[in-house]
Order: sequence, then structure tokens, then C-alpha cells
Amino acid sequence: MQLDQLKQISQDIIQLASQAGASSAEAEVSFGTGQNVSVRQGETENIEYNRDKGCSVTVYFGQRKGYASTSDLSQQALKDTVEAACNIAKYTAEDTFCGLADAERMATTFPDLSLHHPWDIDVEQALALATRCEAAALAVDARINNTEGASIYSQSGAFAYANSHGFTGGYPSSRHSISCSVIAESNNQMQRDYWYSSARDAQDLASPEQVGQIAGARTVKRLDARPIKTGQYPVLFEAPLASGLIGTLISAISGGNLYRKSSFLLDSLGQTIASPLLHIEEDPFILKGAGSSPFDNEGVACQKRILVENGVLQGYLLGSYSARKLGMQSTGNAGGAHNILVRTTGQSLEQLLQTMDTGLLVTELLGHGMNMITGDYSRGAAGYWVEKGVIINPVEEITIASNMLEMLKGIIAIGNDTIPNSSKLTGSILIDRMTIASAD
Repeated sequence: MQLDQLKQISQDIIQLASQAGASSAEAEVSFGTGQNVSVRQGETENIEYNRDKGCSVTVYFGQRKGYASTSDLSQQALKDTVEAACNIAKYTAEDTFCGLADAERMATTFPDLSLHHPWDIDVEQALALATRCEAAALAVDARINNTEGASIYSQSGAFAYANSHGFTGGYPSSRHSISCSVIAESNNQMQRDYWYSSARDAQDLASPEQVGQIAGARTVKRLDARPIKTGQYPVLFEAPLASGLIGTLISAISGGNLYRKSSFLLDSLGQTIASPLLHIEEDPFILKGAGSSPFDNEGVACQKRILVENGVLQGYLLGSYSARKLGMQSTGNAGGAHNILVRTTGQSLEQLLQTMDTGLLVTELLGHGMNMITGDYSRGAAGYWVEKGVIINPVEEITIASNMLEMLKGIIAIGNDTIPNSSKLTGSILIDRMTIASAD
């Protein structure tokens, strides 16, 4: 389906809601197709196609709200869906904070952010790429004796959003990835690791051989792990895990957690929450960015802004509902953050290891030991023990613990080894100390 068709359907839904007596309404309509293939041991393991379409409608009768959705875009199904949403609204309690975002905050400009790059690849070509990826991983070392396979994924689609303010917007987008996971064995112990590359444009993906080689090398490096002594040490979070730390910070300053009082950063606006080295920006307008968008899920214009400057919290992430609950204005973040950029302090991973001197490089986290209310942090982990800036041996079956506020304030360096696989772009993050408990 074409974008113009999706926009027309979303406008039709708003009209149907108005005819049904709704005081206001909003609708989103989407269509997408995708292909996912995987190989294991050089043989085809999985071929999947998906072709998805659907619409959702939210209606408001004053301060009563109803919601319904359907995957059928026929005219009768749209009428039935609007009717269902209207019926639901009749039985919901009034909520003084619900409703459309303010009309004056709607986006009025729609720059082309280069988000749509369909990948013209058929199944045979995709299987060939996956086979090359897996073969590259298996060729790294003879100790890699098993594999969980390699996959090639491609998705392309479009969506449109409309509301009763007269706003209609939408755009096409795409997402592609290559991934591989293998298993190595040494001294009757097995280890697995993986790697992947993700991008809007297939031309920006790492080659299948690169992905496979990295997956294989990471797996072999984890063999023959040895225990370490329990104690307090510096901890270096590898870039893919560092983005998770930043994600926790983003969750803590997001509207839902704030108005529910389930955040360790309540009432922290304008306060020092982190090391003066921490500088975080939100930029929704990066070309081909994983989180780029001209408007949020309510049609509110997105904006480039600073979230944390020199460790001081400069702004929250709010949609219209959470903003009203907090007595504030929407920041264009209904649906989440857009392209979080963490400024580097300039060091490579090797230089960060030298700065750390002796401590733990974390490359895998296990479990969900994070208390969003108190900030207490405790996770199972695996990685490498480092002495005098040199990796000595892999370690596993350990627990790392601290408090997120202490961790943020304990940041002493942020690497330049950013990996552009997600919307949270950060290098590895070095924290001055955490408690490390070994199983031995």
C-alpha cells in the first residue's frame, strides 16, 4: 500500500469517529512486509515472510477514552472498529488528563530523514549471505564446533497518523540486519557469543564476513574462564551494554515512570545526577537514524535538545498525558526517545582499558536486577579481568552491584567506540567502582 492510501484511511477513521459523536479522535494505520531467513550448519533452517497491516483508533467523548484496533482495512471493518472504540469509551471513567496533544504543538514541517531504503534481495541471495556469515564465524578457530546459525532480516513499510486537529502525517521506513551466533568448546566447557549489524540501508550494514568473524572471535575469547576475588573494582561496560545503562537513565526521566513516582530521578530537573563528563543529546533528525522522526506518536513536533549537560539533568521525556499529570508541556516524546547521543571523552577501548588499569570489562549481562524506584542495581555478568590495562582472562558467573546514581556519578570516561546498531549511541563507559561478587 502507498503512503497516500494510508493517510486517506487515517483521515477516514477520524471522520467516522466524528460522525459517531466523538469529541475528538486519533488514528494510526500501518502496512509492512518483511523477510527473515536463517541457516545453521550450512543448511537452510528457516524462511519467514510477513505481510502486516492494521489500524488503531482512539476516541474521546469529553474526558472518556476508548481504544480499538483491527488488521482488516476494509470500510466495514473500519466502521466496526470505530464503533467498538466508542462503545468502550462509554464505560470508562473520566480522566481529566487524557485527550489529544495540544493543537499548537503539532508538527508543521516534515523533512526527509532518509528512513526508507528497501533491500532488493530474494530468498536465495539472503540465504547465500547468511551462509557466508556463518562460514566466516566457523573458520575463526577449530574450537568453534557448533552454531546457532546466521540470519538475514529485511523489513519495509509505512505508517500514517491523523487526529481531529486536522493533522495528518506519516512516512515509509525500513530496517535490515545480519546476525550470527556460534558455540566453542575447550576443556569440556562450552561458550557462546554473537554479533549483529543493523541499519536502515542495507549498504550501511557490515559485511556478512565481518559479522561472522566478530561473532567467532568473541566466542573463542570467552573460553577457559577463571574466577576472580570478590571486591570493589572499576568496571568498564562495553559499548553495546553501555547503551543499556543509558537506556535505564532514559527510562528514569520518562513521563510514565515520573508521574507514577517509580523513578530514582524524581524531582531531579536542574540537579546534578551524573559525572560532569556526561553529556546527552536527543536528535530526532539524524539521516538514516534508528530513532529519527519529525513527530511523535501524537503528531507533536520532535525537537533536538540537550537532556544532560555536564552531569546536570536539563529535561524530561514527556508525551501529552504524562506532561499534564506533571503540570508540564509535552516534549514530543509520546512513544519514547529519539536518537540518544552520548558525547565521548575521546578514548578508544584500548585506551579505556589503560585508564581502568585493573578491573572488569563487562561484555554480557544476565537477569533484570534493576530497581527503578531506588536505583539499586545488581546483575549477573561475564567479561574479562584486566590488569595494568591488559586483558588477562575471561570471567563468568559473577554479580556486579551498585546504585545507578552512584554509577552515573562515578563515570570517569566514555569511549569513542560507538556501534550504530540502535537509537542509543554511546561508546563504552568506565565507572570508577562497583562491587563484584564471584561465585567461587
